[in-house]
Amino acid sequence: MGFLTQDEIDALAPAESSLFRSPIPVQSVSSDEFEPSRQSAKQREFEARVKAIGSELAKHQGMSRRRFFTTAGGMAAAFVAMNDTHGPFYAVSRAEAATPEMAQARADTLKDQFVMDMHTHFLRDDTRIMTFVRQREAVGKAGWNPALAGKPQTIEDLKFANYFKEIFLDSDTKVACISGSYSEDPRDSFLTNEMKFDARARVNKEAGTKRMFSHAIFTPGQDGWLERAEREMETLKPDSWKCYTIGDNTNKHLAKHPFRLDDEKLLYPFYERLVKWSKDNPGLRNVCVHKGLFPPSIEKQYPHLLGYATVADVGKAAKDWPQLNFMIYHSAYRFPGGGTAEDAWAQLQRTGRIEWVNDLADIPAQYGVSNVYADLGQIFAQSTMADPRVCAFLMGSLVKGLGADHVVWGTDAIWTGSPQWQIEALRRLEIPEDMRKRYGFAPLGAADGPVKRAILGDTNARLYAFTPKQRTALADDRVAYFRNVYEREGGARTNLAYGYTRKGA
Repeated sequence: MGFLTQDEIDALAPAESSLFRSPIPVQSVSSDEFEPSRQSAKQREFEARVKAIGSELAKHQGMSRRRFFTTAGGMAAAFVAMNDTHGPFYAVSRAEAATPEMAQARADTLKDQFVMDMHTHFLRDDTRIMTFVRQREAVGKAGWNPALAGKPQTIEDLKFANYFKEIFLDSDTKVACISGSYSEDPRDSFLTNEMKFDARARVNKEAGTKRMFSHAIFTPGQDGWLERAEREMETLKPDSWKCYTIGDNTNKHLAKHPFRLDDEKLLYPFYERLVKWSKDNPGLRNVCVHKGLFPPSIEKQYPHLLGYATVADVGKAAKDWPQLNFMIYHSAYRFPGGGTAEDAWAQLQRTGRIEWVNDLADIPAQYGVSNVYADLGQIFAQSTMADPRVCAFLMGSLVKGLGADHVVWGTDAIWTGSPQWQIEALRRLEIPEDMRKRYGFAPLGAADGPVKRAILGDTNARLYAFTPKQRTALADDRVAYFRNVYEREGGARTNLAYGYTRKGA
C-alpha cells in the first residue's frame, strides 16, 4: 500500500486493538504489502459462533473467555466454530474443546513437532511507514486501550521483542527466517539486510543454536545491485536471497525496476554466483520470490506491473537453472488486498482453477522441472480464515501439482499474530471427500503424518541443510529454557494480530 491518504487511513483500524481476540482471526489482517479485505458474512458468523462457544465453555471451566481462548481447549473451540460455520474441514471435536485434559494432551503430543517457518517479518524502529504508529496513538487518545493512553508509540512496541515472543514462546515454531521487503526509498524497507543479519546474530547467540535464519534482498536493475550483492554475501552471509519481481512493492508508484526471473541478461549472472556460493552454503540455492498479492483492484492502479506479479517467468528460469530452487512466496495467490476468498471461489466455480496458483502447480508438468516450490505465506493465512473451501482446493492443487515435498511452510507472521493458529489449522485441515474425487486430490492426512510433516518442516530442513543434529540441539538450548519458564509461570498467547484491519462490515 505504501503511503496512505488520510481517507485510506481513516478506513483502517489497528488490528491489535480493534479485532476480537479469537484464536483464529475473525477478519483479514494485513501488513503494508496489501490492503485488508472487509469482514465477510461468513467471518461475521464465525465471530458470533466463537464468542458464544467461548463464553459457554469458559463459564463451565471457571475462567474468563479471554483466558480460555489462550488454552489448548480454546484453540479447539475456535476450530469447532469454524466447522459450524463452514463445514467439517478441521479435525476437532466438541469433547476436545470442552475437556481441558483432552485438549492439552493433544497439544502436548504435537508440541515437539518440527516446525520451520521460513517466512516471517517484523518492522524496523525507524520506519517511515507510520500508519501502525498513528493508529496506536489514536487508540490511546480515544481511551479505547488505556495502556496506550499518553504513551508515545514506536514500532518497537509492536515488533522485535514481541516478534520473538509470538514466534518462539507462543507457537510450536522451532526455527524461523527473518524476511523483508524493500523500497526504492531505502527508508521504507521493512528491514535492511544488515538489520536482518543483526537480529539473526542476536537470537542465535542467545540461543546457543541455529534458531534464526535471515534473507538478504536482491534488487535487479538498481544501480550497482550485483556488486552490492557480492559485498553483502561476503559481509552478511545470508542464508538465502529474496526478491520482488514487481520491484518496489511497498511504494508501487516508485517501482522503476520490475524484472522477470528468466531475463538472461539481467538475472542469469546472479544465478551463476548463487551456484558458486552454494558450494559452501546449500541454502543459497534457494531463490525466494514474492509473487501474487495483486488482485484486479491493484491491477487497475498499476497495470504495467501485472506481468511481473504472475508466475509466467518461473518455468523457463527453473529449467535453465536446475542447480537452483525457485521458492514462490505466497504461492502466487492473487486475491488478498482488494480481492477476497469469495472472488477466488467464484473463479473456481467458473473455470475450475484459481489463477496463478494453479499456473504455479502446473509448472513441473509443463517444463519437466523439479526445482519449483510453493511457500504458503498469505495463501494459507487468508484463505483459512476466510473460506476453508478455498484453502482446501489450493492445498490440494499445490500438493497434486508440485508434490507434498515441494510445498513449504511460511506464515508471514507476525502480521496475523502468533503463527500457532496457522500451525493448528494445517494440522487439522482435511480436503473434503467430494473435492478429492472431483479434482483428483489426495488426503492431507494426520497432523503428524508424512504430508504435514513435510510441509511444516522437513522440506525446509532439507533445502536449508538443517541437520538432525541441529534439530536435536534445539530441545536443550536457551530458547527451549525460556519457553519452559514462560509456560511454567503461566505465560499465554495474547491472540492479538498486528497490522491493519478494515473498519465496518
